[in-house]
Amino acid sequence: MLTGFIFMWLVTATELWIATFVVPGVRATTLGGLLWTALILGLVNAFTLWLSAAMVKNFEIDSFGSALLAAVVMALLGVMGFILMTWLMMGEVDWMMYQGQSGSYGHF
Repeated sequence: MLTGFIFMWLVTATELWIATFVVPGVRATTLGGLLWTALILGLVNAFTLWLSAAMVKNFEIDSFGSALLAAVVMALLGVMGFILMTWLMMGEVDWMMYQGQSGSYGHF
């Protein structure tokens, strides 16, 4: 489970790093800040899932570890869904990249 958590943490950090290029107004000024944000995001997702289970009568999660693992599985499925969407659209997903201070956008 620890290996999976570390892998997902690095995947999340990579996704956040990409977001800093793609999404205007999202910045990471240091690698450490990016890694801490990825860690906190993973924990928040697990807590959110656990909280949701506490609020919904017919949905249960036994422990925080189960919530964390479920958050990892859901993140992996999200990545696979993105890959599937790109494949189904035959590579026609058009992303815009913000170019920073100049305020211009580019496509990739």
